[in-house]
Amino acid sequence: MAMRRLRGGSRRITGLEGLPCLPVAAHCIQNLPGPDAFRETLLRLIGCASQRILISTLYLQDDDAGKEVLAALYAVKARRPGLQVAVFVDWHRAQRGLIGKGTGKGNAAMYAEMARRFGPGVPIYGVAVQTRELMGVMHLKGFVIDDALLYSGASLNDVYLHRHGRYRLDRYHLIENRQLADSMAAFMMKVLHVSPAVCPLDTEVRPKTSSLRGAIGRFRRELAKSVYTTASGSLREGEVGISPLLGFGPGDNQLNSVVLQLIQRARRRLVVFTPYFNLPGAVRRAIDEKIRQRCQVALIVGDKTANDFFIPPSEPFTTIGALPYLYEANLRRFCKTHQNAVDEGLLDLYLWRHESHSFHLKGLLVDDDYALLTGSNINPRAWRLDLENGLLIHDPQACLLESHHRELQGILTHARRLDHHRSLDAIDSYPLPVQRLLKRLARTRADRLVNQVL
Repeated sequence: MAMRRLRGGSRRITGLEGLPCLPVAAHCIQNLPGPDAFRETLLRLIGCASQRILISTLYLQDDDAGKEVLAALYAVKARRPGLQVAVFVDWHRAQRGLIGKGTGKGNAAMYAEMARRFGPGVPIYGVAVQTRELMGVMHLKGFVIDDALLYSGASLNDVYLHRHGRYRLDRYHLIENRQLADSMAAFMMKVLHVSPAVCPLDTEVRPKTSSLRGAIGRFRRELAKSVYTTASGSLREGEVGISPLLGFGPGDNQLNSVVLQLIQRARRRLVVFTPYFNLPGAVRRAIDEKIRQRCQVALIVGDKTANDFFIPPSEPFTTIGALPYLYEANLRRFCKTHQNAVDEGLLDLYLWRHESHSFHLKGLLVDDDYALLTGSNINPRAWRLDLENGLLIHDPQACLLESHHRELQGILTHARRLDHHRSLDAIDSYPLPVQRLLKRLARTRADRLVNQVL
């Protein structure tokens, strides 16, 4: 399936009704209840694959879960040599150690070691959307396996796949539809795979990022013109429409545009999931307007202790550990601004926390007819820097309403409603290193810059 190119160097931004959408039978869309079901479904689909396995994720980690997935890929490729297999991850993220854990060889060392042991049947490609990770990463999500699309904001490691007792909660959807799978696969193979800025990682020798500078520039221009190709159709009884969306850069960003349009069209109910409370200005203003219009708004975020950057006070502090506190300070200001709406019940701010587990949900639910599944964190970094995608579901017959309700109720099982901004910890109660850092950032107004890039 060829990718559709738009003239003039930018994507055409249209209204929601003007987006091409694929009719998909509602019974072919399954909401998986949690990370265990996600892991089991992924491994089952890989083991049964007969045509293709194309994976796009931020990273595939060098840990037990990552090795389990990679071993499953090599095993099915050995059984079925004609199977098409390709994995796309971020170029920079694959070649460094974990933040706060010191230097390391990164996940690429595992990829090369597995290729030495089992051969070249499972190519893993690094996608460089910028010359430095701080300035943007490949954040596309999606697992295309034969005619199925397994879609989640999760990456592949122990905590996302609930190994060794801890999990990081995301959203997980399995969609059985050949045309949708073809559309996602076409972008991976006809845009990512062919770019000189996309290089194999499962090799001992890899080019230096500096040598890719020109290729990365050309690739960024190509991404700015790219969209997912879909053949639109009319919905019949029992069907929903799905529009795959691409988001890249601060200009004509299709995914960002849809996020804003969804918020603006909400009349009765708007639900927003985001793991880091650091909303782009345009999103915050759109939500402010919905509250003024007396639309019921719910924001579901993780408690600071459920943030993947949280460092318990008993452990050595590193600078990255201040981020959860910075996000909580953002939430405290937002709650204080809208305290009257919170008191009236117009605004529900939910904090998710479950033991030592973490929270990584993204997306929107709008009234009873639209839902957005996405890997985008809906923060300034995703809005301006990273390569993102998403699936817009239009459900005018409310076929998936019960499924969305079950998903939401399951999420809220471990969430508490914030009834007052004073219910959140004050900065003076934070660990001393965090206090000093946040006060220094606020004094120099550098906290605004940090919010834009992290």
